[in-house]
Amino acid sequence: MLTSVVMTVLWWPRTEVTYRSDAPSGVVYADRVPHSLALVHSHTPSGRHSYKMVIGRENVQTYGHWVDIDTALGKDGIESTTWTQAGVRVRFPTGHEVFVPARFFLYGR
Repeated sequence: MLTSVVMTVLWWPRTEVTYRSDAPSGVVYADRVPHSLALVHSHTPSGRHSYKMVIGRENVQTYGHWVDIDTALGKDGIESTTWTQAGVRVRFPTGHEVFVPARFFLYGR
């Protein structure tokens, strides 16, 4: 039993938002609600790290369109985001870019 508890604690992830961006008021999507993007860092006491980007309506930490981000990119954070009617472009300090079309995060997806 004690082993189970210890293993659970060691593998239980902790999460933190390391970057957040809100779509500017001038970018209004078909669902007519504000949208946000967050880079979420999950880590365990045992040393496992993962990064995911989530894009969706206002409180994006809990629900939205999730994109896995390679740890090598995520650890340095996001350099910039550019919101357009077509979607959101994310640029990393390494020069890598990810574009997520709006259709993937509209209407609460």
